Amino acid sequence: MGFFSQFLVTFICLIPSILSQVTEFISIDCGATSNYTDNRTGLTWISDDKITSQGISVRVQNTYVNSLQYRTRRDFPTDNKKYCYTLTTQERRRYIVRATFLYGNNSVIQGTYPKFQLYLDATKWSTVTIVESSRVYVKEMIIRAPSHSIDVCLCCATTGSPFISTLEMRPLNLSMYATDYEDKFYLKVAQRVNFGAPTQEDIRYPDDPYDRIWESDLDKRPNFLVGEASGTERIHTTKNIDVNTREYPPVKVMQTAVLGTKGSISYRMNLEDFPANARGYAYFAEIQDLGVNETRKFKMEEPYMPDYSNAVVNIAENANGSYTLYEPSYMNVSLDFVLSFSFVKTRDSTRGPLLNALEINRYVQIEAKTDEQDVSNLNALRSMSIGSNWTAEGGDPCLPTNWEWITCTSTAPPRITKILLSGKNVNGEIPRELRNMEGLTELWLDGNSLYGTIPDMSNLVNLKILHLENNNLNGSIPSSLGNLPQLQELYLGNNSLTGDIPLSLLRGNFTFNYAGNPHLKKVSKRPNKVIIGTSAGVLAVLFVLSITSILLLRHFNRKRTLQRNDMKGNSWHTSTRPLTNYSSARGGSLVDEGTAYYIPLAEIEAATNSFSKMIGKGSFGPVYYGKIKGGKEVAVKIMADSSSHGTKQFVTEVALLSRIHHRNLVPLIGFCEEEHQRMLVYEYMHNGTLRDHIHGTDNQKHVDWLTRLRIAEDAAKGLEYLHTGCNPSIIHRDVKTSNILLDKNMRAKVSDFGLSRQAEEDLTHISSVARGTVGYLDPEYYANQQLTEKSDVYSFGVVLLELVSGRKPVSTEEYGAEWSIVHWARSLIRKGDVISIIDPTLAGSVKIESIWRIAEVAIQCVEQHGSSRPRMQEIIMAIQDAMRIEKGTDKLDSSGSSKAQSSRKTLLTSFLDIQSPDISNGSLFPSAR
Repeated sequence: MGFFSQFLVTFICLIPSILSQVTEFISIDCGATSNYTDNRTGLTWISDDKITSQGISVRVQNTYVNSLQYRTRRDFPTDNKKYCYTLTTQERRRYIVRATFLYGNNSVIQGTYPKFQLYLDATKWSTVTIVESSRVYVKEMIIRAPSHSIDVCLCCATTGSPFISTLEMRPLNLSMYATDYEDKFYLKVAQRVNFGAPTQEDIRYPDDPYDRIWESDLDKRPNFLVGEASGTERIHTTKNIDVNTREYPPVKVMQTAVLGTKGSISYRMNLEDFPANARGYAYFAEIQDLGVNETRKFKMEEPYMPDYSNAVVNIAENANGSYTLYEPSYMNVSLDFVLSFSFVKTRDSTRGPLLNALEINRYVQIEAKTDEQDVSNLNALRSMSIGSNWTAEGGDPCLPTNWEWITCTSTAPPRITKILLSGKNVNGEIPRELRNMEGLTELWLDGNSLYGTIPDMSNLVNLKILHLENNNLNGSIPSSLGNLPQLQELYLGNNSLTGDIPLSLLRGNFTFNYAGNPHLKKVSKRPNKVIIGTSAGVLAVLFVLSITSILLLRHFNRKRTLQRNDMKGNSWHTSTRPLTNYSSARGGSLVDEGTAYYIPLAEIEAATNSFSKMIGKGSFGPVYYGKIKGGKEVAVKIMADSSSHGTKQFVTEVALLSRIHHRNLVPLIGFCEEEHQRMLVYEYMHNGTLRDHIHGTDNQKHVDWLTRLRIAEDAAKGLEYLHTGCNPSIIHRDVKTSNILLDKNMRAKVSDFGLSRQAEEDLTHISSVARGTVGYLDPEYYANQQLTEKSDVYSFGVVLLELVSGRKPVSTEEYGAEWSIVHWARSLIRKGDVISIIDPTLAGSVKIESIWRIAEVAIQCVEQHGSSRPRMQEIIMAIQDAMRIEKGTDKLDSSGSSKAQSSRKTLLTSFLDIQSPDISNGSLFPSAR
């Protein structure tokens, strides 16, 4: 198939995805009076008059910008409040969120132009400073949505009034702009430049289906792309460019470039809100036809990043051909306010450097929002006073400024300390969930229309002031109110409360007002002596009974222990002989370390019918089926090696498995060492290994996609427990499909810890001789002998590729010269072709987007460097995403359209492989490997 035919097929596949993408665009024209369709782009813009009731619409006077979106703006008051727009999102999906600002109105006196803050939820996005009234200021943030909605808020003006012109949100394909630490950081767009542009016009939708704004390098504004090297020429082509890589820059951008005819390209530009840590993207495509002996090789030079000069770019070679995108990325670099960079040709290059586009995004640390439970309680109170002005405040309750009727702590996350709703038309029962707001010190709900009983507030140990007077509350007063240790004021007057007033309230050292409740009864404060005497007698009897019970229990336990030690013929009793091998190897008896039981050899022989049914062969040796007393089915693993090395392996597995208990790990039932025989007795897994079902006969291979996802989730949870649930952590070191076993219900458990190793405390790696299975072995571990949890992640990535493709990890017949499933799958996914890797038995029965989700995380797992691989917890979340998509519970597939091209995650190629940022302390530290 020719290139054009391939491109046409790809384009046709993309059409449903692009159309669905556009329907999910959110485009808000702030201050507009009605909705409309932009004839130039075909996009629908909606007015914000039904989205917010705050602020005023202002007509903009501007002769430089003709777009319909900039004829109005919305101005907000200058006060201590924040003014927010709430946008609906799909949790964990990536979006571009864009706010634009055109002030206009040139008659405004200089010095009074607005300056205010822009926030995304509780995270500061930017300081908007207007210095040119006719310029459109664009603020963009790339996010992975943390929940089902986000808030864009304006506040804190120092001059002028906060305002906004447009607010836009554009969904991205699942893998675009992915980072390994996006739960902690957003990406703020600092620059996105189209080099070699023919005009000063930006490129965006429909040329870019994701509606990114690519600024022209001809844009003339201060400190933007100055210091251009002499000999820089602008070139373009009309030929199609293959852009099917990670970030998908538009073809129109890649059809132009700047060229260094004198051997170099250089520029200098300012970066807003820098110095800071950033992620950079360079976009290259060879758009000139080079001769047979011609080459284009160059290096990047940046004064404060000398390491970048180590890598040579050869576009045609890196991209596997001309007119094809090569997209290196810089994972984490520290950049100054002024960025100076150059591309310089190498001595053996016949052509000068070339640059098509550049993108720089700043890492913005995500700030913790107010405690979720506190927010839920506040929203419950707001829902009880519909239509009141105080309920209109949006955004996070505490950040960047708190709602007028609450106060908050300065902790992360913030907690609510005061609720001030006196006379605010609150109607209904007091939410019982208020008892969970442990940080609350003052609660003012007086003068409203509250009814029902007063809920239990015993958890509010910090509560000092409680005002519930002048409502319609009924029922009795909870006695727990008198036990609040910090209480200073309690006002319950003018309600319909009934019953006795608790003595703890009458005796309390605080102000207590209950007037206006005619049916309340004030009981005598003098305690009844008879009651006291009776109570004392009862307590004395209970004390004697307790002592007697303890003595009897000790006697019973001692007797039961003696009986258990005398039992004979029971296959579940522990051995009374010393286990010398174990003691010398582990410093003590294994019987004391866990719950594995010693089983005599004679009983194992009887259970296995003299080892008559072999069901497999593990890393130790053969595995036999058996049935012990009581009918429990077991698998008996016999260690073939009786050498000292084999003894150590046996001791390791028994020691590990006897103390590990998890639903997704095969449990060890017992063990035996007699007559130079070493055996392990496991729970029998009826459906064999995952390998049997993926690579077995056609009769075995009918495992649907959802079942495969459940198996992957189970196995991942088992490994995640080994890595994080054990102390010290355990590295499996031989993760593969034959070590993932399936029970009666096709639920998975990880087995075979014969090659496992404990990660020593306070160490990040282990030096060890490389062991494992060909095809699953981590190349980084093999090269440097350093074993980490990321070695298991690599192996599990291979397992995921097997689940998707149904292919073996190593095969020259299936993969040819590439021989490995990793190389084969990576090359196809890089091209955006996931169809070719799907197991034929799954074809037509799966949602492509679900396949893409697993393919992208699998490719991340098999990254060359362990630091670029995800953690098992992140892999579990990706698998769960895929399950939701496959089940149809994910809104991403609600349109019913096939999004075959919507989740392309390729290898993170780069000039210099830059290590992921250190976020252990919530901050970024650049470092190079």
